[in-house]
Amino acid sequence: MEDQSFYTIGLMSGTSLDGLDICYSKFTNDGSDWDFEILNCETIPYSSVWENQLKDAIQFSSEKLLELNSEFGFYLGERTQEFITKNNITALDLISSHGHTVFHQPKNKFTLQIGDGRAIKIKTNKTVIYDFRSQDVLLGGNGAPLVPIGDELLFSEFDACLNLGGFSNISLKRDGKRIAFDICPVNIILNDLALKLGKKYDENGDLARSGNIDYEHLNELDQLHFYQEKAPKSLGIEWINDQISPLIRNQKTEDLLATFTEHAAVQIAKVLEEFEIKNVLITGGGTYNSYLIEKIKAKTKTDIHIPTKEIIEYKEALIFAFMGVLRSLNLNNILSSATGSSHDHSSGIVC
Repeated sequence: MEDQSFYTIGLMSGTSLDGLDICYSKFTNDGSDWDFEILNCETIPYSSVWENQLKDAIQFSSEKLLELNSEFGFYLGERTQEFITKNNITALDLISSHGHTVFHQPKNKFTLQIGDGRAIKIKTNKTVIYDFRSQDVLLGGNGAPLVPIGDELLFSEFDACLNLGGFSNISLKRDGKRIAFDICPVNIILNDLALKLGKKYDENGDLARSGNIDYEHLNELDQLHFYQEKAPKSLGIEWINDQISPLIRNQKTEDLLATFTEHAAVQIAKVLEEFEIKNVLITGGGTYNSYLIEKIKAKTKTDIHIPTKEIIEYKEALIFAFMGVLRSLNLNNILSSATGSSHDHSSGIVC
């Protein structure tokens, strides 16, 4: 490949419903290696109306869900155009959108991320690439995790990359191949519990720190079958509703937070130790949960690396922007070694 530069906006809406992440970046290739620079980034919190709609979408009728898919697409387009205008962005090759996951059932050959890319294009008049997961699921993969391609090409100096979002997931090199998988729920549970105490999230893990761990409850969680399964594997809201929700006890919320934080730390540390990870890059909103980070550090010999605020908060949006660049070049942007699909492939609908 010749020396090339690409200016791209990545859009990410995660299961923890923190808001819409927008990341404007420059990617360069010198003919062999990729490099990146984050130029502007912003998180736009969801209004209570949008938060409730996205949270409840899994219960919607087919008609209402189709309507929401269009509405959310226009919402993404409007917010992106406002971001472009506010930051006086003139160099922009494409917009790459993850959308918001409503259904994720790879064993049944489907996954759904709403936010119609055609609506984004209508509002921005830019090339848009979206729906990165469906093709992988049709090829027999889990449709997740997808960020390992970015870990492989942009963050290769680390043994592993760990994301602490709604779920925790990790990618690492093993026997010359990049493997990746979801580990356990994190903010999708912790944020929901914090809401019971009138907080959007457990700041610094202080609520969990004030609680007491229920070790009998912890053992129940640690025995869930998913933790014995081999990678590749992925988690979704359906698994939470089916496996976790029935196990949530009627007890003091601070104690539940303490137990679920301990559970996340146990499962994450177990993976770091099992794969003998020497150093790990940690990103995602859970990185700010200092109590969780302390717990992980106490259970592993792995060197924990916490990067800049921009990387912590926008690494996923950055990598989806990068996946859009790769798709525009018809280069592979999904690794079968990470998702379990039949082969590496270039995924994403271009409009």
